[in-house]
Amino acid sequence: MSALQEYKCPCCGAEVTFDSTAQKMKCPYCLTEFEMEALKQYDDELSGDGSEMEWQMDESSQWMAEDGMKLYSCGSCGGEIVADENTAASFCPYCGNPVVVKGSIAGSLKPEYIVPFKLDKNAAMEKFAEHLKGKKLLPKVFKSQNHIEEIKGIYVPYWLFDSKAKARMRYKATKVRSWSDQNYHYTETSYYAVMREGDISFSHVPVDGSTKMADDLMESLEPFDFKEAVPFQSAYFSGYYADKYDVDEKESAKRANERVEKATTDRFMQSVTGYASVMPDGGSIHLDGGKATYAMYPVWILTTKWNDENYMFAMNGQTGKFVGNLPVDKKALQMYFWRTFGIAAAIVFAVMSVIWML
Repeated sequence: MSALQEYKCPCCGAEVTFDSTAQKMKCPYCLTEFEMEALKQYDDELSGDGSEMEWQMDESSQWMAEDGMKLYSCGSCGGEIVADENTAASFCPYCGNPVVVKGSIAGSLKPEYIVPFKLDKNAAMEKFAEHLKGKKLLPKVFKSQNHIEEIKGIYVPYWLFDSKAKARMRYKATKVRSWSDQNYHYTETSYYAVMREGDISFSHVPVDGSTKMADDLMESLEPFDFKEAVPFQSAYFSGYYADKYDVDEKESAKRANERVEKATTDRFMQSVTGYASVMPDGGSIHLDGGKATYAMYPVWILTTKWNDENYMFAMNGQTGKFVGNLPVDKKALQMYFWRTFGIAAAIVFAVMSVIWML
């Protein structure tokens, strides 16, 4: 005996049954009625859920020992950076500890593109000074006692993902209508199953390939303008460092998928308008021609130590966007809280006094 086909109500999720009187499928809980074909189509949509997000990885040429690039290693944090043989590498840009030459680099992928630095070290210092301005909860002595120990220009490894996404998305939506008569106030809520289907293209979705560079920090530096990227040449490393990637393209694809999926769902969600409420109800995303390439983006790294704690700041070496966390003066924070609380309490007291007088 074959199993019976079961259908779920798109409105409330309960199992619907056939109503012989109405000759339709009907939900016993929310009493919504459906045509059989409509439910079958909805069931087919559900069975089609499941995203396929695979990327074609770039087969770039590899570094060779004769390229003249040296690999520097930090014995403290484990960071590995690449620089030309003429670069004096004495301190790790991440933790400030001395680094040593590990040897000539060979076997790692060469970048396909590089975005050259446009802003210099002085611009990074100016942006750092601007970053400290107007921070009311910043300890006053931080400005005078902190000393920028290291400012390094680093080319950060990025995997760039290009693709066209074919998406089919579903939403549960409602429209509400209200009216009144002499005796009652009525509210009617109508439920809708909304479908959206289409293509959306993505170009150079960046994912940094270094565990030493926090994803949230690097994503905060975006965007980089890929229009200014040029084919990679080792000469661009002169006077700068380059972080050696330790997250390969396959591992980076996980983050790329998250970014593509979120951007796709957000864009499709924006197209569902005219309803009182809209809730996602599943769907699928399929990549078409997904490709990943390897590139280097310019970042200035500033490190400082204050009260035995290390602080790292970063500036986009192309646009000047500056990010980084600052310490908080706990006493100033407490004063700010009590001042805010006191003002709010005074307002409430004044309002209650007026009410009592009335």
